[in-house]
Amino acid sequence: MSNGTTTGRRPVGVRIAGTGSALPKRTLTNADLEKMMATSDEWIVQRTGIRERRILNRDQGESTSQLAAESLKAALAQARLAPADLDLIIVATMTAEMSCPGSASLVANMIGAGNCGAFDLNAACSGFVYGLNVAHDLIKGGAYRNIGLIGADALSTLMQYNDAGRSTSIIFGDAAAATVINATDDTSKGILAQAMHSDGKGWKEIYVPRCSQDFPPGVEPDPSKFDHVQMNGASVFKFAVSTFPELIQQTLDKAKIAATDVDMYVCHQSNQRILHAARDRFGLAEDKLYVNIDRFGNTVAASVPLCLDELRRSGRIRDGYKVMFVAFGGGLTWGSSLWQL
Repeated sequence: MSNGTTTGRRPVGVRIAGTGSALPKRTLTNADLEKMMATSDEWIVQRTGIRERRILNRDQGESTSQLAAESLKAALAQARLAPADLDLIIVATMTAEMSCPGSASLVANMIGAGNCGAFDLNAACSGFVYGLNVAHDLIKGGAYRNIGLIGADALSTLMQYNDAGRSTSIIFGDAAAATVINATDDTSKGILAQAMHSDGKGWKEIYVPRCSQDFPPGVEPDPSKFDHVQMNGASVFKFAVSTFPELIQQTLDKAKIAATDVDMYVCHQSNQRILHAARDRFGLAEDKLYVNIDRFGNTVAASVPLCLDELRRSGRIRDGYKVMFVAFGGGLTWGSSLWQL
């Protein structure tokens, strides 16, 4: 294990050594939602592409941290590393069980990672992609060798499963997925280009108020909305549709490659229509932009790594591939990370 100090300036590559994921046991289908609110399977599928999502049960011991820990155990097993080999754990989440301690510290304790560094990162749906860039550069700089990066969220804890929360509760699901990122002597491996952006003026498009002062100007404070996601769906959709292709193009330009040079696009699963529009915009083959939103919904920070884990385990992503990770979400935030695996 590194002691957190710079180990020298010898060039190192960075690789994704392992992935893993964990899902709650309960599946919530569109048919289930029809019994809770005025909606329909046809309406949900047509507008989002979602057919079902997973929802955790705190009474059965499921939580953001528990799912995160299970996903990291699976990633460590694939990387053939022990928890004590980790120098740092980063958990990208907006649904930590408590404001203190952070989920990363809880995860470190759950898996027996000893005294490695641990912190949470909150960039909503962009959190995992931000984390990829942070973890990569910490390793590239020589201070760390093995980092566990997890995207984990349980938006069901911020939902109203009734007509009042219909616009959001149909979209979100719970999950966690992890990567183990480490140093390698192969200097060709690592990030080719990255980008991270935010627009704080757009905070009011997705927010979770805790008190009356948290509502944006012009919106009447409503205590019934405390601790529930408030989202302007039309504005977020417009933001995503315009930002998504611009972000991809910006990243391609930085790397000086064409869209077709990328072997796989691993994108945040917010809406199936947005994903299909991006694929068409760049003339990509259907199998080059992965979609699993139909089975899991929008799992926020877990969305991108959940796709990655499925792709790796099915053999659709392999060493030598160029893979672009892309996400956008509350903040407003958006980011990309283009890797040579």
